[in-house]
Amino acid sequence: MPSELMEINNKGELGTQIAAEQTRPNRLYVPRTDIYESPDHLLLMADMPGVKQDAVDITLEQNVLTIYGRVDLPEFPGYNLSYAEYGVGDYRRVFALSNDIDREAIQASVKNGVLKLILPKSKRAMPRKIAVQSE
Repeated sequence: MPSELMEINNKGELGTQIAAEQTRPNRLYVPRTDIYESPDHLLLMADMPGVKQDAVDITLEQNVLTIYGRVDLPEFPGYNLSYAEYGVGDYRRVFALSNDIDREAIQASVKNGVLKLILPKSKRAMPRKIAVQSE
């Protein structure tokens, strides 16, 4: 995982397993996330099937980035669910950001159940070429 981004658990410790208290009776899943790095930004792609754009909540408080996606159970008028093989639930994942991320320029979008987050690196974190002058 890039040094600008670390996963934290519900106790505020660095780790890989995330458990959270819920207020909804649904299951809570940790979305599988791919992280790509370029010289000027990080790209996170989180799989959150069934989550629509208006059901995603992304918060950034201090250095903690929290991703939460809510999935509403499908309803079929006149039917009661008697058997299900597919587990439906919400999604939650928490990351700690370093100071090398430009918090004001973070972008997010959702398409086909995939959350795309672009985390630009701050200007001071970008590699730069230093000119050498002769004396």
